[in-house]
Amino acid sequence: MSKSPGHRKWPDHHVRETHVPERMQARIAGQVLADSRDVIRVDEDEHLARYYFPRNDVNFAALERTSTTTECPFKGKAKYFSVHANGGTLPDAAWTYETPYEEHADLKERIAFYEDKYPEIEVSVV
Repeated sequence: MSKSPGHRKWPDHHVRETHVPERMQARIAGQVLADSRDVIRVDEDEHLARYYFPRNDVNFAALERTSTTTECPFKGKAKYFSVHANGGTLPDAAWTYETPYEEHADLKERIAFYEDKYPEIEVSVV
């Protein structure tokens, strides 16, 4: 892993990770996409809080890898998944950092969901 160029260039930008002490789920109309007691909450300046679930606690039968990638100067390269649920598809509704920068190594092998882009995805404590 390498150091984040974003943290070097913008040292006052904060990306904070905290483990959520409760069990959390990601769902669409009752269909469970992820269920875990090992979720990391990421609070980043000027962004909504995001919840990262360990891959082992994600229902990959509902996800399909897409060719979409984005680059975050703080966390690294994100790869995306579409979510298939209740007969529909939500394109690029989840993402992962497979090789995050050193400062965010705890996000490796975790999946987050775009509940703001797709309000039908509910991420909450259960």
